[in-house]
Amino acid sequence: MTTTGTHTPAATESLESGRFRLITALYFTQYLGVGFLTIGLVAILRDGGTSLATLGLLQTIGIIWPIKVLWAPLVDRFGSTRFGHYRSWLVPLQLGLVLALLALTPFAPPSEHLGPVIAIATLFVLFSATQDIAADALAVRLLTSGERGLGNGIQVGGNYLGTVVGGGVAVIVHDQWGWVPAMILLAALTAVALVVVIAYREPAREVRVRRAGYRDLLTVFGQPGCRSWVLVVIPLYYIGAAVGYAIVSPALVDAGWSLTRIGVVSGAIASVPAVLSSLGAGALVSRWGRLRVLVLGGVVLALAILCLVPLALGSAPTGWTTIALCVFMAAYAMANVVVYTINMDYARADSAGTDFTMLSCIALAVSFVAAGVALAAAEYIGYVGVLGASVALVLLGTVLGARHQRRHAPAGGR
Repeated sequence: MTTTGTHTPAATESLESGRFRLITALYFTQYLGVGFLTIGLVAILRDGGTSLATLGLLQTIGIIWPIKVLWAPLVDRFGSTRFGHYRSWLVPLQLGLVLALLALTPFAPPSEHLGPVIAIATLFVLFSATQDIAADALAVRLLTSGERGLGNGIQVGGNYLGTVVGGGVAVIVHDQWGWVPAMILLAALTAVALVVVIAYREPAREVRVRRAGYRDLLTVFGQPGCRSWVLVVIPLYYIGAAVGYAIVSPALVDAGWSLTRIGVVSGAIASVPAVLSSLGAGALVSRWGRLRVLVLGGVVLALAILCLVPLALGSAPTGWTTIALCVFMAAYAMANVVVYTINMDYARADSAGTDFTMLSCIALAVSFVAAGVALAAAEYIGYVGVLGASVALVLLGTVLGARHQRRHAPAGGR
């Protein structure tokens, strides 16, 4: 995938830096608002007296993300050739994110305006999910095979950083200065990406975007090794991780931690090493290749899950538990980077949004289902039994993933 035309060295360097600047801005601001809605807003509403049942209803808005595959073909099908196919989606969607955040400013305190707050939050999540389709598709088309590790490291790291700022910093601003300054902060940071997208010129590609339709949703699985990767390796790798993570919050509650303490440690503090791990894993994929990082990520993730055994037994001293959660989140981030990188290998340039979204949504759906099963299983086999199953699944997924990459790794991707 190379750009058409001839570029001077200075122009090429500018183009390359522009790509990564664009990817960083898009993925950071995408989760900036999502992190606020799923973590920060929940805390603010609960503090204002909102019932747990209502908060549960708010969380169901997240279902928009896994079902976004239903309109991913539309993002591939329609777009402006002159303005840039995916850029013609990103500009209005990014603007929509900014306006949605600004639209929340009149509703203070939010606990007394639940109707409009939930409606605007739903619209925001719809915009962010669709923006993710276009951002992923553009990343697939802009990044070479050797650059995808770094690109996905930026994606995962940007997601965690956005969660830290949206779920942590915005709450602090709200506590200190109020609802309106918090919303203006989020809108201003999101507008930074809008400026970057407007300034970026999506290059013409030798491979043109195919007018993908709904009948093309499943054709991605026809590629060599794709079915075994998506239907065997990802479920084992992700179920193992999701099963381990699912018991963290209830185990912390059982150990006597307050909701505020859980939110600060698991939602903010533990996300910081995840950001660093994501960027490091992206660099390692570029240097070592997918196979080695997949194995390293699986082994580290299995060890990180074992670090949670004291918590599963009811012992949760602040120091050790915080370290264990940091190690777990860092390992989980590393696993995400290599999985997304291999998913991107299977996303075809002429239907990039549809393919990558399909593969990612399967992983996301698997995680949701696994989390529910894990909590139900914990009732019968206990937290320790769930963690044991989690380790076994991760290691099995790692072994099968390594075998898959030996057979199907892309040329130049190692």
